[in-house]
Amino acid sequence: MSPIKPLLLAGALLATLPSFVHAEVRLPQWISDGVVLQRDTPVPVWGWADPDEAVTLTFQGERYQTRANEEGRWEVTLPELKAGGPYEMHIRAENEIRLDDVLVGDVWLASGQSNMELPMGRVEPMFGAEIEQADHPRIRYFEVPDRYQFKHPEQDLEGGQWLSITPDNIRQISAVGYFFARDLQAEYEVPIGIINAALGGSPAESWLSAEALKAFPEHLKEARRFQDDARVAEIIESDQARSNAWYQQRDEKDKGFKDGEFLWADPALDHSDWDTVEMPGYWPEEDEPVVNGVWWLRKTIEVPEDWAGQPAMLVLGRMVDADTTFLNGEPVGETTYQYPPRRYRLPEGVLKAGENTIAIRLTNNQGRAGFFYDKDYQLEWQGDTIDLTGEWHRRQGAELPALEPQTFVRWKPLGLYNGMIAPLTDYPLKGVIWYQGESNVGRAEEYAELFPALINNWRDKWDQEDLPFLFVQLANFLEAREQPGDSDWARLREAQLTTLNTPHTGMAVAIDVGEWNDIHPLDKKTVGERLAQSARAVAYGESDGEPDAVGSGPIYQSMKVKGKRVHLRFDAVGSGLASCDGEPLQQFAIAGEDRDFVWAEAKIRGNQVRVWSDDVRNPKAVRYAWADNPEGANLCNREGLPASPFRTDDW
Repeated sequence: MSPIKPLLLAGALLATLPSFVHAEVRLPQWISDGVVLQRDTPVPVWGWADPDEAVTLTFQGERYQTRANEEGRWEVTLPELKAGGPYEMHIRAENEIRLDDVLVGDVWLASGQSNMELPMGRVEPMFGAEIEQADHPRIRYFEVPDRYQFKHPEQDLEGGQWLSITPDNIRQISAVGYFFARDLQAEYEVPIGIINAALGGSPAESWLSAEALKAFPEHLKEARRFQDDARVAEIIESDQARSNAWYQQRDEKDKGFKDGEFLWADPALDHSDWDTVEMPGYWPEEDEPVVNGVWWLRKTIEVPEDWAGQPAMLVLGRMVDADTTFLNGEPVGETTYQYPPRRYRLPEGVLKAGENTIAIRLTNNQGRAGFFYDKDYQLEWQGDTIDLTGEWHRRQGAELPALEPQTFVRWKPLGLYNGMIAPLTDYPLKGVIWYQGESNVGRAEEYAELFPALINNWRDKWDQEDLPFLFVQLANFLEAREQPGDSDWARLREAQLTTLNTPHTGMAVAIDVGEWNDIHPLDKKTVGERLAQSARAVAYGESDGEPDAVGSGPIYQSMKVKGKRVHLRFDAVGSGLASCDGEPLQQFAIAGEDRDFVWAEAKIRGNQVRVWSDDVRNPKAVRYAWADNPEGANLCNREGLPASPFRTDDW
């Protein structure tokens, strides 16, 4: 399905003017073939034409007539529609637009940062079968193009089209959005539309409107700084020039690269006198000075004869920061930054029987170089693997100073709201799903105000006071700690938890599906399904008495001290509290007046948890799963939904 774009360039320009010479009628980018219209509510359909031009819209056998106003904008409001389709829609003025394959169902906006943006292609190692079987003509997906704007709210998007989910396109679909939509579509048997407006690395303030930012003067001041086009251009040009100079210097200094040739990728090169390093691992040691620049790594492996020429998969975990990878001198993969997993599909004919040489040109522009722990490093073919961990040969190609980070103009306050959200606000929604917060870690106290302000801001802009807003609490991340302590990640999760005080919100706890060494964990299916579970309770109004409608895991409510024990009460217990894995409860810590937390014993008694430690005679506070990575936290309800981390203190 392709969007209707009559005179797109002209229309995009003319839409910004108060009046203009003759222009063909046109629609917003997302009202196009394959669109999903929200059921059970009046639905505006609008666009642009000549001032005072008559416009006729025909849909489901009904004709609606209107005229464009003096600015050329026209609008027709359809009555409440029942789920169904596909239908056709016709818009006629001087020209005619016909939309095909229009559905009526539930439309959800998916927003946030990279964990919402992350496509199914990135989670294929875990969900390959789901990708192969994805054929969902009644699930539609629209990707909002990345765009920032500081001067004014945009009226339209720069591109995008509605996709019907198939195995051919699912790899580009938001994984969280897909699993959420699939669950709801199966449950309610109505078309589901997902509009994905997310951008990796974006902080919450970039998604607030100018009006909402008035409550946050420093962010509003920053937004206004970037309304100066000359300043923005200067920053971008300066960042680009600095980056270009650094990489040019890299190529000039790299002894393994000359005149466009990757000399140290040559399989005939003798690397026996190179240093050795263990994969996975980092260098230099933590107490040694960091050296940035280029590192070359090589390893020779033995490949069985029946693998020769086969299209195997070279799996190289994750690296810091960027790599160009070669097999037997042929380039087989390249990644420009540290986060994506390295899964390089080898073309036929590259792999040979016997000795094969893997060479990696690794560029680290900041911090230590190396390979992430607890990732797969192997060659794969037809279920068999060749282990690539262990000793590799290493030599430095070039030493450079650290590359200063770029400014990331696109993340500045206001910009993403104006560019990616404002154009959508006339389009009725069933609700919003949100996965964001990593970029606000370290600012939890502010986030506790920013996030509810964002929710209320969007509800106001959509004119939907009770718009359901469902969000993901941050997943477990970073190394687990042996002893209780404070945590910026736990504090951000707490700010998310307190946002549940905002009406018509729901939260999916994710502290059991993260990965300590990856800020982008693969298990997006559990996250999507928990958001859908929350939607059943918050957006679809299912009774709390129905087990399937329990929207979340246990939420801490209150504590009472009885002697040496603390009795904790919870909400959202469903049909009862339980240990997620059947093991004794873990990750409870207790403290007395000295505020020194120690690990505690914890047991479920009815719908309470009783917590104690023989080392704390007069308990004052309890914390649960209060860590960056609360490994082993296992309090759930009997519906299998994990409890949110919490603390009873305000220390």
